[in-house]
Amino acid sequence: MDEKTGLLSGPDGVARCFWHGNLPDYLHYHDHEWGRPVTDDPRLFEKICLEGFQSGLSWLTILRKRENFREAFAGFDIDKIAAFTDEDVERLLGNAGIIRHRGKIVSTINNAKRAREMADEAGSLAAWFWKFEPGPDQRPEIVDLAHLRANPTTAVSVRMSKELKKRGWSFVGPTTVYAFMQAMGLVNDHLEGCVCREQVEAERKAFKRPK
Repeated sequence: MDEKTGLLSGPDGVARCFWHGNLPDYLHYHDHEWGRPVTDDPRLFEKICLEGFQSGLSWLTILRKRENFREAFAGFDIDKIAAFTDEDVERLLGNAGIIRHRGKIVSTINNAKRAREMADEAGSLAAWFWKFEPGPDQRPEIVDLAHLRANPTTAVSVRMSKELKKRGWSFVGPTTVYAFMQAMGLVNDHLEGCVCREQVEAERKAFKRPK
């Protein structure tokens, strides 16, 4: 990695954000998913839940268990998870393919109930989240390594976190929420010079925001 730019050359010789470490599954996630706009409610719910599970762990650990999470949590169908019972909690605690943390499992079930309330109110979960998209005046002119290191949270992620907690969500601190914003494309934090930065900008420009 170039310590100044935060860029790392891939096996194809192309410069990308450093954090994928050229690991094939992580590289694919960086190139094809991270930062690209999402409007599908189950995918959004999956992303915010998995960011919560990631707390205290590496994202790579979660990424490599993601298919197990999807199977265990009914494809992150909000209504199905909201109907989970204490028996489901015990079932999940016995599942070695996921992170067996009781608090995070119970939180996911609770958050599904809160997500249903928000979706009913806003028309969709996507519409609720996308209303927090930062304006140009809330974004840096250049997204570089120094900026990202200095800003693990933002004013918007703090505001969204407070609103989610007010609505009864858990495991949604400002840092977790900002990681979610980065992952689902609410912001484009691919580094300046990364091959994906302009691609994501083009997608965001063409993207139809949910209302």
